[in-house]
Amino acid sequence: MLRPVSATSSEVTQLIRQWQAGEADALDRLLPLVYADLRAMAARLLARENRQATLQPTALLHDVFVRLLGGGRVDIESSAHLFNTAGRMMRHILVDRAREAGAEKRGGDWQRVDLVDALQLPIPERTHLGLLDEAIDELEQIDARLARIVELRYFVGLSVAAIARIMDVDKRTIYRDWAFARAWLGRHMQR
Repeated sequence: MLRPVSATSSEVTQLIRQWQAGEADALDRLLPLVYADLRAMAARLLARENRQATLQPTALLHDVFVRLLGGGRVDIESSAHLFNTAGRMMRHILVDRAREAGAEKRGGDWQRVDLVDALQLPIPERTHLGLLDEAIDELEQIDARLARIVELRYFVGLSVAAIARIMDVDKRTIYRDWAFARAWLGRHMQR
C-alpha cells in the first residue's frame, strides 16, 4: 500500500472522514495529498498491462475519480481503504476496457452513443462565474491541464476535437479529463 508523501496516513484518514461527513473543503485538501501516489499506483498497474498501451496513468486515475466523485456515495473509511478502493476501481476499469476491446474485435453489436450526449458534459449556463473562477484556480493547483480544458471548453466554447488538436492529445483523453473536471468543479461549487 502507498502512503501519501506529504501527509501521514492518519492525516489523510482524518480528511477522508471530514469529506464523508459532508465537508466539501476536506476533499479539496485531500486530493493534492493523495493524487501523486494514486497516479503512481496507476502507472505501475499499467506498466504490467502492456495490452493497455493506449491508456495513460492520468486518464486511468481520472476515470477512478469520476467514479468516486460522480456516482453514488462511496463510503471510504481510511487512507488504506481509499487506496484499496482506488486499486479495485482501476482493475475494474482495465477489465472493462479489455472486454470492450475483445467484443469489438469479434464484431460485438454495441450501439455507439455520442459520449458528449451520454455524459451531458456542458457546465450549466447559469453558473456563478466568481465561484467557477475560484474553483478553476484550485483545480489548476491539482492539474493545470484540467483547468485549461475547462477554460477552452466553457469560456472559449471549443469542441472536444478542437481542444484535443490544440493540446495534441487523444479526444478520449479530453472527454475523460473534461468529465473529471466537471465532477470536481460540481462538488467544489456546492460548498
